[in-house]
Amino acid sequence: MDENSNIVRLRQPEEIEDPLTNILRSGARQLLAQAVEMEAEAFLAAMKAFGKARRGGANSSMR
Repeated sequence: MDENSNIVRLRQPEEIEDPLTNILRSGARQLLAQAVEMEAEAFLAAMKAFGKARRGGANSSMR
């Protein structure tokens, strides 16, 4: 940027390198991964139950 400019460059999140921020980001990533995994499992269970109910309770697996 031009030295005479009054535009201030903001720090980008990936530029912050302190231990606390790294710990928080790591924890947030783990929580998000767990949440996505739980949502996927719940969705698959619901689809399996839906498929069984639709087929009259026959024991079949979805693919």
